[in-house]
Amino acid sequence: MGLFNRKQSSGSDDNDSTENKKEKAGWRRPANTAFKQQRLKAWQPILTPKTVLPTLFIIGVLFAPIGGLLIWGSSKVSEMTFDYTECENLPATSLGNLQFTPMPSNKYSYHLTAGDSDLKPNPPRYAYLDNSNNSTVTDISQERECIVEFEIPANLSPSVLFYYKLTNFYQNHRRYVKSLNSDQLKGNLVSPEDLDNGDCKPLSSINGVAIYPCGLIANSYFNDTFSNPVLLNPANSAEASQTYNLSASGIAWPGEADKYGATPIGDKGYPNLASIVPPPNWAKRYPDGYTEQNPPPNLRNDERFQNWMRTAGLPTFTKLYGRNDDQEMVKGTYRIVIGLNFPVIPYKGDWVICLFCLGTDKPVVPDELGHADMYYIMHLYDTNTNGLPLSILDRRLSTPLGTKRLRRQSSAL
Repeated sequence: MGLFNRKQSSGSDDNDSTENKKEKAGWRRPANTAFKQQRLKAWQPILTPKTVLPTLFIIGVLFAPIGGLLIWGSSKVSEMTFDYTECENLPATSLGNLQFTPMPSNKYSYHLTAGDSDLKPNPPRYAYLDNSNNSTVTDISQERECIVEFEIPANLSPSVLFYYKLTNFYQNHRRYVKSLNSDQLKGNLVSPEDLDNGDCKPLSSINGVAIYPCGLIANSYFNDTFSNPVLLNPANSAEASQTYNLSASGIAWPGEADKYGATPIGDKGYPNLASIVPPPNWAKRYPDGYTEQNPPPNLRNDERFQNWMRTAGLPTFTKLYGRNDDQEMVKGTYRIVIGLNFPVIPYKGDWVICLFCLGTDKPVVPDELGHADMYYIMHLYDTNTNGLPLSILDRRLSTPLGTKRLRRQSSAL
């Protein structure tokens, strides 16, 4: 009897384990829904020549007017670029005895409007001026200067935009892009300890004093200076020169000023100037640090700084430096004095100044549109080695005769 009971008990245990397995299996099983059981209805287009070619043709017809409008707009834009990277390698000259050197043909470019495209301007020239040993020069930004003279062959209607261009400068590096502190830029107090533990590191503090503004972006701020273009020997004028004024107002994106504060000192900011130090690369601008005579910059109004802090997505980029929306830039020979402060040769970059007319950032190059047209035609007429259109080739292969022919070609190979 005891043996019978033991067998019965064993059978009971087996039943319990089976029920437990069923419970576990039921618990692990996804719900019986179309989504969790992957039974959702799907639709996939069947790509055939009869459907693809008309679609591409319709898209091309729709975008052709847009391409024509872009080409027309490009023909209305004048662009002039001058690369002054090699200027500091020229023989040093004095202000009273400037020795100009013609700029190589691959260092400048002219893209004039369609009506002025036949004009041939004289090649620009530049000279290197070294004032490091000149005791009369007190402005540090004027110690090393590049003087560029260039010709504008036709009048430029406003708006006239003045850009600087850098190459091989990777503002899109992941550590560089986030190397700032938004609260500090707004003028709020951020302790050195918080900066050290934030994204500004390693340019967060110096000897326990907060760097303002902190981070890699602010430290590498482009600090070359550009004078207003000066027209030499203007026609129909008794003056020896005329200055074409460029404004630094209205060069930043709308709303950029809201990201910055006017001063870091105040109720919500740092208690005094001794609580902050300038970035290391700003030493020439602030040799004695921030003082009452040389206070921190007003970042809310400094639109050139705001443009620099808006990082570029590519290593070659332009930044708007100045503009004139009211005055025509008459034709003639102009001179610009550039203060050489920003080092580009160590990282194999280039300095370039750019002049644009008619208020465009970068004109659309017709060659790029030509490439798009070429790609479109290639899609419409994709050919095989025998020169047959893709649609005809597909029809031939879809027949039994075409399949046999393809097999014979494969066996021959």
